[in-house]
Amino acid sequence: MQFSILAAVALGGALGSLLRYFAASAIQSPASAGFPWAIFLVNVSGGFAMGLIVELSALKLQIGPELRAFLTVGVLGGYTTFSTFSLESALLIQRGAYATAAAYIAGSALLSIAALFAGLWVVRAL
Repeated sequence: MQFSILAAVALGGALGSLLRYFAASAIQSPASAGFPWAIFLVNVSGGFAMGLIVELSALKLQIGPELRAFLTVGVLGGYTTFSTFSLESALLIQRGAYATAAAYIAGSALLSIAALFAGLWVVRAL
């Protein structure tokens, strides 16, 4: 891997993480009860931003690999990994791999939640 791409991802990731923190803090306190609107909106806006960046870079703009990595893997990856998940899901659907897309979407959501509970259980069992 090229250092310039790694640096772009690292800087973008830091910026995206800060953006997520500030956006979530502005929308809703992490300790508040009810529907988690803050992260829900971060995930949805991250998916929208990923769509914009991918289509603009494919159809309208000529951007280099460093800027693409900075924006997609870095900024949006730090802002929300859900944007990358959304892109991978959309690509599977566009390719007509509907069963694979369904398995990926359901498996990612369900197994990630199950893995979180497993982690909680392991720590509580210690």
